[in-house]
Amino acid sequence: MTAPDRTIRIGAQLQPQHASYADIRRACAELEELGVDVLFNWDHFYPLHGDPDGAHFECWTMLAAWAEATEKVEIGALVTCNSYRNPQLLADMARTVDHISDGRLILGIGSGWFERDYDEYGYEFGTAGGRLDALARDLPLIRSRWAQLNPAPTRDIPVLIGGGGEKKTLRIVAEHATIWHGFGSPETIAHKHRVLDGWCARIGRDPSEIERSAGVAPTPGRLPEDVGDYAASAQTLYDVGTRLFTVGLNGPDYDPGPVRDLVAWRDSHSR
Repeated sequence: MTAPDRTIRIGAQLQPQHASYADIRRACAELEELGVDVLFNWDHFYPLHGDPDGAHFECWTMLAAWAEATEKVEIGALVTCNSYRNPQLLADMARTVDHISDGRLILGIGSGWFERDYDEYGYEFGTAGGRLDALARDLPLIRSRWAQLNPAPTRDIPVLIGGGGEKKTLRIVAEHATIWHGFGSPETIAHKHRVLDGWCARIGRDPSEIERSAGVAPTPGRLPEDVGDYAASAQTLYDVGTRLFTVGLNGPDYDPGPVRDLVAWRDSHSR
């Protein structure tokens, strides 16, 4: 096994809800200037918080715009819903955004969970197990299509898989992912890392090949305004092996305070 990667990266998820695109575009520019490593959106059709019928924008058309609007940051969805697009089409979409961005796309993907999206847009919701089986089926199809496209992707596009299910999701991560993203306490994340390592051992993969990612939130009991607490929360996740730390920002203001705190914490580790 290779030595563990100690590189810290900071992500910001601009939740594409309750905001104009101009608000989102300004936030992209500000966060890139602040020095974030990755900008994410999400793949839903309706807001997840606040007014359920509030303003909301589509994921992948936005990622194509971000590819032109940014210069340095990686971009991606946290995460694409595998159910919403034919995998061959999704592969081509990802390859195209990869080229527009000059090789800065991360394909974040998961099996899907928000039932309203399915119902309103006419997709079959099915079962959680069935959606995970579809994800396992479709990931090899995506890679196969990448190998056939002309022009080919500019790089081996990183695949981020989100989710923490120990019987199916983490097995799929071990088989297909470049990055695993989870949520939870440091104890929960540490446990998931051990489960993922176990799946890697079963299939003969070096677990250090998979970057470990997690969402960062203030310590329970603290207010979101307690910005200084984000770095403390990130440090506890770093101590159990996380290396990509992402904070969610909601529109329309997209307060960059937590990101500033995390970027300063990242930079203090690199001195």
